[in-house]
Amino acid sequence: TNHRERVLMADYILSCCSTVDTSVEWCNERDISYIYFNYQLDGVALKDDFGKTNPPDQLYAKMLAGADAKTSQVAVGEYIVYFREFLEAGKDILHLSLDSGISGTVESARMAQEQLAPEFPDRAITIVDSMTATAGYALLMDELARQRSAGVGFSELCEQANMLRAQVHLWFESSDLTFFIRGGRISKASGILGGMLNICPIMDIEPDGTLAVKAKVRTKRKALAFLVDTMEKECIGGRDYARKVCVAHSECKADAEALVIMLKERFPKLDGEVPIFSVGATIGTHTGPGTTIIGFWGTPRF
Repeated sequence: TNHRERVLMADYILSCCSTVDTSVEWCNERDISYIYFNYQLDGVALKDDFGKTNPPDQLYAKMLAGADAKTSQVAVGEYIVYFREFLEAGKDILHLSLDSGISGTVESARMAQEQLAPEFPDRAITIVDSMTATAGYALLMDELARQRSAGVGFSELCEQANMLRAQVHLWFESSDLTFFIRGGRISKASGILGGMLNICPIMDIEPDGTLAVKAKVRTKRKALAFLVDTMEKECIGGRDYARKVCVAHSECKADAEALVIMLKERFPKLDGEVPIFSVGATIGTHTGPGTTIIGFWGTPRF
């Protein structure tokens, strides 16, 4: 049985955007459906398809060489086509969107839901703003897929999604500030000075979904250590943390691997291996290379 058949055989559809930044295989293993985000590279329209069209190393090389990269959210019409297949198959849909502080795609999904509702009065589409992205998004979807596999019904999982999203903490650091400056996340003066002094800003997703610079640390090693220290302060159980962690990176795998080693040393009770994912085109267009991201379970943020 292929992935699409298994998804359609499920009691209901669990869905996300490709900004979950995992892989086709990862989603297939969990019977999670997904819709691709869009981006343009030098005016050419492309799909953020887990790196199939532009593997991360090629994408960042093009960006560093001066290619103009722009992202665009999933359009209402795209969501309508995507949702319709499941509704016609008699399935209810729980769709978690990319954080609304980063993208307006959740509103497009809700507009599609409103337009489809009269046509499918016996079906339900629940749209949940994940309030996270990339490694945090993957952590949330993994847990929801686990609960669905354990027999949790549609209505209860919708409630769980709204509750669990508040417990996902996402922090990241970056050593290459070029694209944060271009995107206006960091001022040009601060970025140039930071680069000269080898400063890595530490950022998180705030309770309102926006990104914020929380600290500035000199050297990559200290920045990674800062992420680990922050997790210890904010995670469930401190050093006895026994749940899952996800790590993602934008073309700096050695940094991600170093972070995983530090995590295993600090939190010996981690649940399973720590997956390392590559940041996709949508998020990567804004971070550029050199960003390391961690997602973990912590005290409710909102």
